[in-house]
Amino acid sequence: MSHAKTSAAEAPLTFAVLVFPGFPMMAFSSVIEPLRAANILARRDCYRWIIVGAAEGTVAASNGVVIQPDFSAAKAPKVDRIVVCSGGDADHVVADEAMGWIRKSLRGGAHIGAVADAAFFLARAGLLDGHACTLHWTSQAAFSEAFPDIELRRDLFVIDRKRFTSAGGVGSLDMMLEIITRDCGAELAAGVAEWFVHSPLRSSVDRKLMPLRLRTGVQNELVLSAIAIMEDAVEERLSMAELAERLGVSPDKLERNFRAELDISPNGYYRRLRLKRAADLLAHSTLMVRDVALACGFASMSSFARAFREEHGRAPKAMRRH
Repeated sequence: MSHAKTSAAEAPLTFAVLVFPGFPMMAFSSVIEPLRAANILARRDCYRWIIVGAAEGTVAASNGVVIQPDFSAAKAPKVDRIVVCSGGDADHVVADEAMGWIRKSLRGGAHIGAVADAAFFLARAGLLDGHACTLHWTSQAAFSEAFPDIELRRDLFVIDRKRFTSAGGVGSLDMMLEIITRDCGAELAAGVAEWFVHSPLRSSVDRKLMPLRLRTGVQNELVLSAIAIMEDAVEERLSMAELAERLGVSPDKLERNFRAELDISPNGYYRRLRLKRAADLLAHSTLMVRDVALACGFASMSSFARAFREEHGRAPKAMRRH
């Protein structure tokens, strides 16, 4: 993403939002609305935007709202930036015309981004090779298994040269604020954040821990840091002594903090996390059940099946998405 600031004499930067059926409306709005606010506050057209569908016709969001794209991918014009917006089936989406338009745009110098689960669509086409990225937390486990060579960051958003990705939701707003900062300066971006009664996150540490804080409701920094390590070591299955050592505290202190914050032991939370990861992999990947068990730190299929049934109330195979 260019760090050059736009001037009044420069032409507006054009964004295209490529939408697929079932796209998340929150992430979609979080891309477009900051551009609209930036134009209003700057009192000029810093940005323009168009909506592109993979094919002709209307496209329904996951909440049922139907929109009419300005163009189909086959007829879409040249733009400066493309943002792919798709739902939870992005790992299965096939759209040859849309991908052809994206590749043509890349050759013309466009920057390519994705919100929510759309990083899957770009990764399958090789467009995230050599770049860091992020996507919605429910799909991160499946993404890591499918694309082990792509650097996945458990962050609200990642901007890496000409690629930009967000975890979706308000994380897309944070990403757009950073893009506006780089394009037009921090003052305008701060005005846009204020327009939406939003406090932008500037610290990289905050951006990493905020998704955890939002998902878990945990405020205790030690517990949050422990959970972040656990999430990165699901297959490794650390002992509590190893976890405490990484955090620089005693196992007793770690235990006390988990009990006070979550009313569960660190070991119990770790087990629950591994079983949640297993459910996500079963729903969003094609891994065999045995491979899912191994990826989530279970050496025995019988112990995995028993623990999974206790946690989720059904057998692992019953979680497989059809």
